[in-house]
Amino acid sequence: MLNLEWVKKTEAFLKEKFENAVYLNEHPEAKTYRIEHTYRVANIGREIAVKEGFDETEIIACLLHDVAYCEEFGEDGWKEHGRRSARIARPFLKELGIPEDRANDICYGIAIHVDETADFPGENTPFALSIGDADNIDRFDAYRIHETLNQDAFLEMRFEDKTDYLEKRLLRLRALRELPFGTKTAEALWRSRIDFYTVFIQKLADQMKQSKGVTGSR
Repeated sequence: MLNLEWVKKTEAFLKEKFENAVYLNEHPEAKTYRIEHTYRVANIGREIAVKEGFDETEIIACLLHDVAYCEEFGEDGWKEHGRRSARIARPFLKELGIPEDRANDICYGIAIHVDETADFPGENTPFALSIGDADNIDRFDAYRIHETLNQDAFLEMRFEDKTDYLEKRLLRLRALRELPFGTKTAEALWRSRIDFYTVFIQKLADQMKQSKGVTGSR
């Protein structure tokens, strides 16, 4: 059963960390995104937990997976943020009263979610893997389609560059679709997101073909 008190305390802990973060306070749009992304990952994690019969501490793990964004990132900061988040999370989990074996599984899942590597012993359990799975699933959903097109300045590209960009994106999505995941639920969610993403990009590519003249005319 979900411990709502634990969830509330975790939310408060996360928000306090972010409120005191120098970089996030200097970049409020980054703070907003990080919080929104964290909640989406937590909700995906909860769906995985419910369908797979996991302990719903999955939600707490997902809420803490990016807590290291409260720190200044130095060299290799992004690559290390999973391991840093695990270090920040561990004493908090102990304070919550989460059993040590479960806390270690949570921390291990947080630590490996960036590059599949932790700096302490742990096991790649379906539970631990699902933290990174939930993170990746969110990174390929509707919001990120919009964000990626915006960040890549798609609208400012020349026509030829747009069509090349979309073709490369389609090839990438097809390659990503068969990635392995820690659970059947995560795998199904991933493929659903990738299929949606592919349909959108394919429709955009098809529309671009209609943008240079009447099809079939000479």
